[in-house]
Amino acid sequence: MKYNPQKIEKKWQKIWQKKRVYEPNFTPRQARGKKKLKRPFYNLMMFPYPSAEGLHVGNMYAFVGADIHGRFKRMQGYDVFEPIGLDGFGIHSENYALKIGKHPADQAKISEKNFYRQLRMIGNGFAWEERLETYDPEYYKWTQWIFVQMFKSGLAYRKKQAVNWCPSCKTVLADEQVIAGECERCGTTVVKKELEQWFFKITDYAERLLNNLEKIDWSEKIKVAQRNWIGKSEGAVVKFPIPNFQFPIEVFTTRADTLFGATYVVLAPEHSKIENLKLQIENWEEVKRYIAGAKNKSEAERIAEGLEKTGVEIKGIKATNPATGEEIPIFVADYVLAGYGTGAIMAVPAHDQRDFEFAKKFNLPIKMVICPNYPEPKCPVLERAYEEEGYLVASNEFTGMFCQKAKNAIAEWLAKKDLAEKKTTFRLRDWLISRQRYWGAPIPLIFCETCRHEGRGERKDMPGWHAVMEKDLPVKLPHIKDFRPTGTEKSPLAIVEKFFKVRCPKCKSWARRETDVCDTFLDSSWYYLGYLMASENWKLKIENSAFSRLARKWLPVDMYIGGAEHAVLHLLYVRFVAAALRDLGFIHFEEPFKKFRAHGLLIKDGAKMSKSKGNVVNPDEYIRAYGADTLRMYLMFLGPFEQGGDFRDTGIRGITRFLERIWKLTHSVILIPPRRGKNLKRSFGQSPQDDLNKALHKTIKKVTEDIENLQYNTAISSLMILVNELEKQPSLEIENWKLVIKLLAPFAPHIAEELWSQSDEKGSVHLAKWPKFNQKFIKEETFTLIVQINGKVRDLFEAPAGISREEAARLALGREKVKTWLAEKEAKKIIFVPGKLINIVG
Repeated sequence: MKYNPQKIEKKWQKIWQKKRVYEPNFTPRQARGKKKLKRPFYNLMMFPYPSAEGLHVGNMYAFVGADIHGRFKRMQGYDVFEPIGLDGFGIHSENYALKIGKHPADQAKISEKNFYRQLRMIGNGFAWEERLETYDPEYYKWTQWIFVQMFKSGLAYRKKQAVNWCPSCKTVLADEQVIAGECERCGTTVVKKELEQWFFKITDYAERLLNNLEKIDWSEKIKVAQRNWIGKSEGAVVKFPIPNFQFPIEVFTTRADTLFGATYVVLAPEHSKIENLKLQIENWEEVKRYIAGAKNKSEAERIAEGLEKTGVEIKGIKATNPATGEEIPIFVADYVLAGYGTGAIMAVPAHDQRDFEFAKKFNLPIKMVICPNYPEPKCPVLERAYEEEGYLVASNEFTGMFCQKAKNAIAEWLAKKDLAEKKTTFRLRDWLISRQRYWGAPIPLIFCETCRHEGRGERKDMPGWHAVMEKDLPVKLPHIKDFRPTGTEKSPLAIVEKFFKVRCPKCKSWARRETDVCDTFLDSSWYYLGYLMASENWKLKIENSAFSRLARKWLPVDMYIGGAEHAVLHLLYVRFVAAALRDLGFIHFEEPFKKFRAHGLLIKDGAKMSKSKGNVVNPDEYIRAYGADTLRMYLMFLGPFEQGGDFRDTGIRGITRFLERIWKLTHSVILIPPRRGKNLKRSFGQSPQDDLNKALHKTIKKVTEDIENLQYNTAISSLMILVNELEKQPSLEIENWKLVIKLLAPFAPHIAEELWSQSDEKGSVHLAKWPKFNQKFIKEETFTLIVQINGKVRDLFEAPAGISREEAARLALGREKVKTWLAEKEAKKIIFVPGKLINIVG
């Protein structure tokens, strides 16, 4: 019988669906005919957003890797819940619809059908009955409900400020969606606009989000990225008085130790003090022109290294250095950003490279106050800023103090004079949540001018604003013909009167709906909860006890796998929303994912996959040509799962041959029993096969550990080595060969299921118990003993496992190399580390 992957895979996909093999029994409806839930394991992968015709092999790489882990856990006896859905709202999907000339609602249904077809083809063990799509009104009802809770609790607010604007996407962007000054989606240079927008107070949670990173088992690179983005800085706000002006310039610094070297102050072009000082500024027109020019630059341009620094001195006013009492000039310069710190810096050119370059250009004093040596400092002639640690010089009573100690000492000294205050700041900014696009969940708020005039509103600090009542959710997104972004800083919904004209829920006057939609990252901030709600056709509510009981069984998520590119986007927002919902009493946990692992990226022939390079690989053609199991195993064999690999057409054929060998070998075991005498039969259980017993059980141990650690490539390699050994045998015991089929099952589920059924097994291999290795077969008989003489390695040799100190010494001292190195000296002392080394002291 020839191996026919396409026929086998279609067969088993139908059977799995019919028998609901991968559906968890976590509701009474689903528990019929199944054992009681005992060991819940929530295995989640980031759901895809349909912004293209279909999935490519890079997407499949992530899904297959996550699925292998889920299948492995199921065979270990866990009740695995592995759901799937589509993150279909948002700019990505809308822009794709614009590109191909379809309405996003129509295109969503086409994409949904194709994406789900592909995901079924690859053979993942998804719980299809709980699938969800973020553009389903039953789903975004709860996206809107979360927004309402944020609004009622004071975590959502509206204000006017300079925000990131993408001229191409024609919408505002959160700080996290701007990478190196460009839109993370389209790469267009982002500009700043003064707009009134909705924000979530994620900054209220900055400290908790930072501290909780120590409590969760996440990829370290994700933790580092979040720590850096949250950006906690401990320092001081220092006051630089302005003669004849009531209010000082406040500067946040983490380097109070350098204060004696501050020779000028720089304000960001957007700093409010500039307007307040306008009447005292002698060169106001020059300053005004510079500020206007700075508005045309992106933040990336303003802070880019290597570019010549620009600025204008603000003439007619000076600041006073609070440490020295000296009057120093004030500049406005665009390399200082209003959104960081206080929007003003104390410039210490001797110890900051940007300040150094600026001082050189404008011929400003450069005063060195930290030197590497003391008490006889040999301060170098500066060709660039000295930014290393050292000892203070020219700093009055702090001279000679180490810089780290001086930070606190100088801050405390100034605090006593009311010229400084210790402060902790964060780089993190509030989450800009509103978008001027069409394809998203409408923000569920109503503004009433009558209520605003009379001072009424759901919140005292926001008169006129009311949340849509829960009974009126969802606020459905209307189907409009022209959904294109307007570019007018308003959503396309802003001209749809049937949508925005509504009665005020409080006073019944005519009012206006908010016409912006939610950031798509709000949709994905809670979808792991949504899968549980979908299990009962959306009859469960987050705030009721039935949902709470279900959540306590399944949440937090046990394993979450996704892309590292979401480190400071989705992965930060989802943590914030979970913490907020916990504070509001709706869920019992603060961190949504116990464990997160970031998968690597696939490249094609040495280059990152992209449509522009024409190297995106459609998995359909490979599944048709080789089968899903072959593609699954090839993807996992490319390299470490958390690093990725290079997809090359030539490599996949080797996996095909491997599966064909397993197919033939299985049939030789089952269908062609040994024809020699019973006493001559060779099997795993008999002493002539001890070597194979060791090979089998070492492989079980290796594959088990590798899957647990997502090291799929080495697990597959171990399987290949084992099969090579087994092929050499004239006969094998079927029960032992079934262990090999079990090891194969997470990687190649279809062929494993087929071979399992042909072995007269009635149940699914994916519900069978995972093999356990026998310790006696993996115990090593020998080990490499390292021989040291006076602490230096001089020899090594194979020694029996469990060797005693006396026997190890006898064997080592009898070695010719050891005799040579001892040179007839007696061994004065023997140090023995069992199983590792022996050190002979002569």
